[in-house]
Amino acid sequence: MDTNTTSYTPLPGDPFLSGPPATPRRPLKGFAVIFAAVIFLMSLVALIINQGPPQQDSHHHKKQSASTASSETTSYSRLPRGIAQGVSAKSNPSFSDEASYNWTNAMFSWQRTAFHFQPERNWMNDPNGPMFYKGWYHLFYQYNPDSAVWGNITWGHAVSIDLIHWLYLPLAMVPDRWFDANGVWTGSSTILPDGQIVILYTGSTNESVQVQNLAYPANLSDPLLLHWVKYSGNPVLTPPPGIGSTDFRDPTTAWIGPDGLWRITLGSKVNKTGISIVYTTANFIDYELLEGVLHAVPGTGMWECVDFYPVSIHGSKGLETSVNGPGVKHVLKASLDDKKMDYYAIGTYFVENNTWIPDDPKIDVGIGLKYDYGRYYASKTFYDQNKERRILLGWINETDTETDDLEKGWSSLQTIPRAVLFDNATGTNLLQWPVEEIEDLRLNTTEFSDVLVQAGTVVPLDIGTATQLDILVDFEIQVLETECVNGNGSVGCGDGATDRSTLGPFGILVLADETLSELTPVYFRVSNSTDGDVTTYFCADETRSSKAPEVYKTVYGGQVPVLDGETYSARVLVDHSIVESFAQGGRTVIASRIYPTEAIYGAARLFLFNNATGVNVKATLKIWQLNSAFIHPFPLDQI
Repeated sequence: MDTNTTSYTPLPGDPFLSGPPATPRRPLKGFAVIFAAVIFLMSLVALIINQGPPQQDSHHHKKQSASTASSETTSYSRLPRGIAQGVSAKSNPSFSDEASYNWTNAMFSWQRTAFHFQPERNWMNDPNGPMFYKGWYHLFYQYNPDSAVWGNITWGHAVSIDLIHWLYLPLAMVPDRWFDANGVWTGSSTILPDGQIVILYTGSTNESVQVQNLAYPANLSDPLLLHWVKYSGNPVLTPPPGIGSTDFRDPTTAWIGPDGLWRITLGSKVNKTGISIVYTTANFIDYELLEGVLHAVPGTGMWECVDFYPVSIHGSKGLETSVNGPGVKHVLKASLDDKKMDYYAIGTYFVENNTWIPDDPKIDVGIGLKYDYGRYYASKTFYDQNKERRILLGWINETDTETDDLEKGWSSLQTIPRAVLFDNATGTNLLQWPVEEIEDLRLNTTEFSDVLVQAGTVVPLDIGTATQLDILVDFEIQVLETECVNGNGSVGCGDGATDRSTLGPFGILVLADETLSELTPVYFRVSNSTDGDVTTYFCADETRSSKAPEVYKTVYGGQVPVLDGETYSARVLVDHSIVESFAQGGRTVIASRIYPTEAIYGAARLFLFNNATGVNVKATLKIWQLNSAFIHPFPLDQI
């Protein structure tokens, strides 16, 4: 049985509110709502006037330098899918004018991952409404049951007991009502104190207006939550005055304030100012739009998939979404439609006026820190009450072409779930780390101690097949006596791993073949300025990862804090066509999509390299082969 194409049957009944069937309308909520909307619009005008001209992202350049490379600067020969429908680009038209590579079925089969979640077939994008309920982790996701390209967006559904092994379930919701006729788009779940579960999601109406809709389980006693009911009074929210009809989407998990009211925030924009607006509600049916905004950053464009949650500045556990008070900071994250990157900032939430202020305005949302400096978007966190941790999920799309995706029959995957904590060592960033359950896949291990990698050399590591790995590596620098350590030429990640400087690059070569005709360096590059300041960048160079001309290949990277007494440390998860790399305990993270033509199956190898001119490095590694996860349809016929 193909559980992803199981027919969805809308269920009758509505425990929230009884009344006549919904008709295609955009309901008014009375004078109070109109008045609040007028006040909101006036506050937005004042906000934009007071904030002055848009700020420019100093990390964004026309030339895609390695330290800043991302997909935002790619020019397309045609309009990508999704743009005309009012969402971010959901396709990758060919990045090359050259002919497509002559892929074989064996190559396509190798590209499918072994322990990352992806549907059995077809298109997937944003993770939606994750939660832990009655012993099961639930993941919903944007899914096209008909094709490997974006369209006909429904909610796919899968469950797991450990966030690694997944079981596909029937579709949770499909676009079958006027208020979501053009797509059941991204949303979030909230578990209420009485055990009720509510989901708020964006629907694209039959007129392509973005509205917010309410859904809830038909049977709370069902741990699999197989059946969902759409509230008969949907939509519960429509775009307020001053907000475009296609600029109003992706409601967050709700949090409760000291007044007993629930709050949600959504992403939007006014001109080029990205904003998050806040509503309060007592029952998830009736809402009040609050004056002003939670936060706004000029020049950042449309904010989508906004996330907002607390972190403890001292503890090692996650916090439930409504927690606030001493010892608590709040993370505000936005997926920037203009850049296709997930930015976050850490700051203080003032519940008395429902505003959030970043600790450091220089690294505000959209102009500072990123969750992931690679191929990563539309992320979502949830509080895992089972293990008292906050879990982050993110969508990693393809960097090949639609033609290739249609040929192989699938597109996109989800990251390994990451535990998120405040980095109390730096006080300025988050730490992301693969959930501990991934370690249950570890098989045999190989260790290397104090491997000397001299300047300008490559050292092979004999570990056997290198397509499913968990790698821990530490590097120590040994400055050469004859080298004067001053300026270093290129900044950031340079132009990739071949761009030599005094203090780097050095790192590992993953998914490389024996002759190094294909390889993907994951590396550190250290810059030592003339005034003595040392800056470290963590990078991934895809430019020689594949011989296929149509594959988009770039250099990703970002700055990573390395404190006194710390070695240069990284963890790298290799899973066929996806490589996830974590530097310094997860301060900087990079996800890369890799499509080798030679370095596949038994031909994939692992190497150390040092392309610095002024240092030798010593490397200590612990490497595990990883088993495949069990990701299959749920045997519903056996229950």
